[in-house]
Amino acid sequence: MSTVRMTQVTALILHAVGSGYRYGFDIMDATGLASGTVYPALRRLEEARLLRGKWAAAPAAHRGGRPQRRLYELTFAGAQALESASERLAASRAFLLSSPPVSEA
Repeated sequence: MSTVRMTQVTALILHAVGSGYRYGFDIMDATGLASGTVYPALRRLEEARLLRGKWAAAPAAHRGGRPQRRLYELTFAGAQALESASERLAASRAFLLSSPPVSEA
């Protein structure tokens, strides 16, 4: 199991998957990130066991006239990582929205 740095991209993707976006294209639409960012990140998150991926049934994909898709879901570790990232974001947001210190000029 590898480790993944919790970047804004990582947090966005975990949040999207946790919100029910399960396919790469759906995750791209939800986050506004490009495929060259999303798909490598999905692979890293899966290797780190923060996401679990599985291929959708091939016959259903072929009947729908589309390629087979990979579905992603949060693992327990992924849910914990997302919760931690959300807490850090809330603390950062509170800090940024607080009044700036008064400087003595």
